[in-house]
Amino acid sequence: MCENHPAAPGGVGQGVYLYAVTYGGEFPRNLLGVMDGMVRQVPHAGLVAHISDVPLDRFGEEPLRRSLEDLTWVEGVARAHHRVVEALAAAGPTAPVRLVTVYIGEEQVRDLLDRRHDAFAEILSHVAGRREWGVKAYLHRETPPPSPVPAAAPGAGADSPGMAYLRRKKENLRGREDLWRAAAERAERLHAELGRVAVASRRHRPQDPQLSGRSESMLLNGAYLVDPAREEEFAAVLDGFRDRFLDVELTGPWAPYSFTSVDLGTDRAGGVR
Repeated sequence: MCENHPAAPGGVGQGVYLYAVTYGGEFPRNLLGVMDGMVRQVPHAGLVAHISDVPLDRFGEEPLRRSLEDLTWVEGVARAHHRVVEALAAAGPTAPVRLVTVYIGEEQVRDLLDRRHDAFAEILSHVAGRREWGVKAYLHRETPPPSPVPAAAPGAGADSPGMAYLRRKKENLRGREDLWRAAAERAERLHAELGRVAVASRRHRPQDPQLSGRSESMLLNGAYLVDPAREEEFAAVLDGFRDRFLDVELTGPWAPYSFTSVDLGTDRAGGVR
């Protein structure tokens, strides 16, 4: 989620870190964000931006480029960002923005709410009362290997031992490819069935095993925006696809990150994402 962007010239003073945009209402109190900054609200044009102060010697344009190379630092910022967004989403419709979106001051934030008012309002209306669920499907670890190919009967035309070995190896490889293809097609059907239950769906790139924590091939990494009234139906679809081909994993509910993308554009006195 991280992208480098120009936040302010010079890298001195304070900037404001933007987490999300919501409607008005009651918000969590004493909520701490990035670098333990107290989250506060900027109401404008019927919307509310949730921000905290950050030092530009870490979040200005040049310092930020260096900071984004420090994975430990990025992880800490991401955890704080997500903690704020999840708390806001638990209180009402929330449109999260991208990680490390920094402005020079509150006036730029108000300008954003003016320029992207309709886009934020449309998103908040779309996600209101709904929750995002994640579904990951893996090639089942315990799927039985293909049956061994019987050796040719001795006699005329029988393979030599070397040829028989190569033939069995080729057939076993073909069997594994057929198994993977069948599982991938099943994952496609799962995504389609879940999409029919959900209000909206997104298919993300499969995660690297270092991120997923699993060695099996990930065949589906989907996100689904679901009405609470249809969550039991959604779960029933998942149950119907847990078989010898797929190991299906449900995560969430989450704040609707996958369904709140807004092009924030570029401000006059600094760039944002």
